[in-house]
Amino acid sequence: MTQNAPAPSLQELRSSVLDTVDTAGDALLEFSRTIHELNELSWEEHESAKAVAHVMSEAGFETTTGAYGVETAVEAVYGTGDLTVVVCAEYDALPGVGHACGHNIIATAGVGAALALKPVADAAGLRIKLLGTPAEEHGGGKVELLKAGAWEDAAFSLMVHGSPQQENEIGKTHSTAVERLEVTFTGKEAHAAAAPWAAVNAGAAATLALTNLAMLRQHLPPHSNANAFISQAGEATNIIPDSATLQVEYRAGDIETWRGVKHRVLACFEGAAIATGCSWEHRQTEYPYAPVLTHEGLGAAWDANLESLGRPVLHETAFGGGSTDMGNVSQVVPAIHGMIWVRGSENVPHTVGFTADAISPAGDEAALDGAKALALTALDAALNPELRAELLRLQAERESGATTPVLEV
Repeated sequence: MTQNAPAPSLQELRSSVLDTVDTAGDALLEFSRTIHELNELSWEEHESAKAVAHVMSEAGFETTTGAYGVETAVEAVYGTGDLTVVVCAEYDALPGVGHACGHNIIATAGVGAALALKPVADAAGLRIKLLGTPAEEHGGGKVELLKAGAWEDAAFSLMVHGSPQQENEIGKTHSTAVERLEVTFTGKEAHAAAAPWAAVNAGAAATLALTNLAMLRQHLPPHSNANAFISQAGEATNIIPDSATLQVEYRAGDIETWRGVKHRVLACFEGAAIATGCSWEHRQTEYPYAPVLTHEGLGAAWDANLESLGRPVLHETAFGGGSTDMGNVSQVVPAIHGMIWVRGSENVPHTVGFTADAISPAGDEAALDGAKALALTALDAALNPELRAELLRLQAERESGATTPVLEV
């Protein structure tokens, strides 16, 4: 009579996760370089999405490109457990500076985590869903996927982002809400020398609006900011322009403050219109992003796993000022948006220096350690009875469609 083999211990499952990432390390770093070189902008990540889909399909995941009606999104699913983890992989680049936010690190860590969880999925009662999420830099790919129901089956969701700073306690690391607008002033053109009095100067309105915004900045609440630039305001020096357009964004650390900041920012443009006699209008150009809401239990597991990988975690309150559409996910599903240090980097993100850091040996190390930390955190969620029960309870209590609404400003 044969006896059933004993269930693997937590330590054995953790060792399996680490071994899988180490074994796949060279292939994962080749994948990272592919994403880095493809350098595709938001909503244009066709080859990057194919690269993600190829790796996941080859690994035995049920893989869909164009997932949820989003052309450059990918879904890859494995396992039949009752606890579904959604691991996010971003792969869009920035205009002009390439992968200066290190999304090749994000994609590699997400893919690596999903691969590492596959051998332990049955033992852990996990269902793994990797989502390739486009257009984080501009557009809000995760919001589009949320609208389509991509997180309706999720118990929790995870991702990690590269950083030039040492890891900090995740629950004390704060992002901001952001909305991006286009503002248009409309006036009346005239010859700049022969009849300037006949004009209503839309370019002057745009300039005055930026001055108003500069004066406002001193009085914004803590952890709030606003930025704008004139994208169009005339075509010739001897024509006073009848139209001017500005691109605007404003941010704040919490949603209510953010809404108040919007009121004050728009007043800068209204005042400029009144002063110059122009009319004005504004429109939202992208989905707004919410601040990240870190789930306490997942955050504690994440911090502990970073420590176990030899990455000491600081315990300081930190406001990075950046924004992410993962914030929208975290408002409706238990989630974390981890940060992992690209050791030795002296460059801030969104610069060509960080583009190079993202593919450096330190960037490679961050990608692989990020994969390990994500997978270990998912494993903790599955095998910690209290945390697992909480995540399943929250999912069961969630009404159908609760993950799909778009954030209102």
